[in-house]
Amino acid sequence: MTADLDFEGWTCPVPLRDTPTVVMGHGGGGAMSDELVRHLFLPAYGPFASGDSAVVPVGASRIAFSTDSYVVKPMFFPGGSIGDLAVNGTVNDLAMSGATPLYLSIAFILEEGTELATVGRIAAAVGAAAQAAGVRVVTGDTKVVDNGSGDGVFLNTAGVGVVPDGVEIGPHRAAPGDAVLISGDIGVHGVAVMSVREGLEFATGVASDTAPLHALVGAMLATGADVHVLRDPTRGGVSASLNEIARTAGVGVELTERDLPIPAGVADACSLLGLDPLQVANEGKLLAFVPPGAAGEVLAAMLAHPLGAGARRIGTCVAEHPGMVVARTALGGSRVVSMPIGEQLPRIC
Repeated sequence: MTADLDFEGWTCPVPLRDTPTVVMGHGGGGAMSDELVRHLFLPAYGPFASGDSAVVPVGASRIAFSTDSYVVKPMFFPGGSIGDLAVNGTVNDLAMSGATPLYLSIAFILEEGTELATVGRIAAAVGAAAQAAGVRVVTGDTKVVDNGSGDGVFLNTAGVGVVPDGVEIGPHRAAPGDAVLISGDIGVHGVAVMSVREGLEFATGVASDTAPLHALVGAMLATGADVHVLRDPTRGGVSASLNEIARTAGVGVELTERDLPIPAGVADACSLLGLDPLQVANEGKLLAFVPPGAAGEVLAAMLAHPLGAGARRIGTCVAEHPGMVVARTALGGSRVVSMPIGEQLPRIC
C-alpha cells in the first residue's frame, strides 16, 4: 500500500524550524521567534536586555525604553483597533519593568490606496488612547508603500518611561516559592480578533482586553512588595511568557489547571479552532511572580483595581524541572505546557 502513495507535494502544517526563509511562525512569539532573535539578531547586535523593555541609566535616573510594531488584521475588532492597541501595548511594555510611561513615538506605514478616512480613525484612536493612558505622543513618521506591498496600515512605536528607585523587575528574578498571579481572563484578545476574520466568524461575545496596565502595576508596587517579575502575555500567550521566564531564571513553574481563568467564550472558540487558550494572545493582562509572603497583599491590590478585578493565583515557581512549565490537572496528573513553535493566530497584534 505504501508504494501506491504519492508523497510529492505533501506539506507539513507546522513551519519547519530549519528554514532558510522567513515564515509567519517567526513572528509568533514562540520558539521560532526566540530562535530568530538568539541565532540571527543577537550575534549581529550583541547582547541586549531580555523582557518587554530595556532599563538603562541616564544620569542619576533609570529609564525604560521599548519599541514595537503592530500589523493586526483586521485593523478594527471587537473592543479596539490597531491604534489603541499600539499605544496600550507600548505603555504595557514599559510598565512591565515597573516604569511610569511618559512619551511615545509612532510611525504610520500606509499602503497606497488605503482610504484616508481609515487612517483618520486609527490616528484618532491613537490620540484617545494616549490621553487615556496619560502619555504624550511627541514624535512620529509616515511612509507610503506601493499598493500590494503592505496591508492597509502598519504602526511602529517606541516608548520611554522612568523607573522608580528601588524597583528591579525582570525574568531573571523569578525564584522558587514565588506565587504566580494573573490579572484576569486569558485569551480574549486573540479570540476577539479571530471572531471577525473572513471565513472564521462565530458568535463569541468576546471583546479585546486591550488596556494600559501601568496604573495596575503602580497599585501593586505601592504595597511595598518586592515584585520579582512582570510580563504581559501577548504573542504566544501565557504559555510563551511562562516558558521564557522559567528558562531565563532556571526555575520550573507549576500551574493549577482548574485555577486558570479561561472564559467560556474563549474555551468554545479555541475548541472550535483547535487552539490552546494558553497560547492565545492577551493585550490587557499581566503575569506577576511575587514572593510568597507578599502574594496575598499584592493580590488584594490587584483585585481592588478595575483592571485586576479578575486576578487570581494560578501557580507556583519551583526548583524542580528548571526551564519547564507544567500544569496539574483536576484528575491529579500533570501535563507539560510547552512553548508554542510558531504562530497559532497570525496577525493579531
